Amino acid sequence: QVHLVESGGGLVQAGGSLRLSCATSGTIFSINAMGWYRQAPGKEREFVASINRIGGRTAYTDSVRGRFTISRDGAKNTVYLQMNSLKPEDTAVYFCAGDPSSTIVGPKYWGQGTQVTVSS
Repeated sequence: QVHLVESGGGLVQAGGSLRLSCATSGTIFSINAMGWYRQAPGKEREFVASINRIGGRTAYTDSVRGRFTISRDGAKNTVYLQMNSLKPEDTAVYFCAGDPSSTIVGPKYWGQGTQVTVSS
């Protein structure tokens, strides 16, 4: 059993920054890849960023590359998403995701989500 708990969402003005955290617990040794998805109102959930536990390889969707940074703290079993230069179109519910494989395409584990709202 794996539990993912997000925190750090909120309301911010365009151009501002937020840092999301995803704390993991349970059988965390079973997780290799972790990352973030987001879902805006009326839209499908989309991939944002991922990081591998082994090697630390990262991946980003084009719309956030250069603005968002994903990282992990192995000692704290926590993954972070630093979001800078936020835009109104970044407004969404952000979900933490994890999977035993090397990718989070169709992840096995999900968090409950945290709301990020960027005002113009």
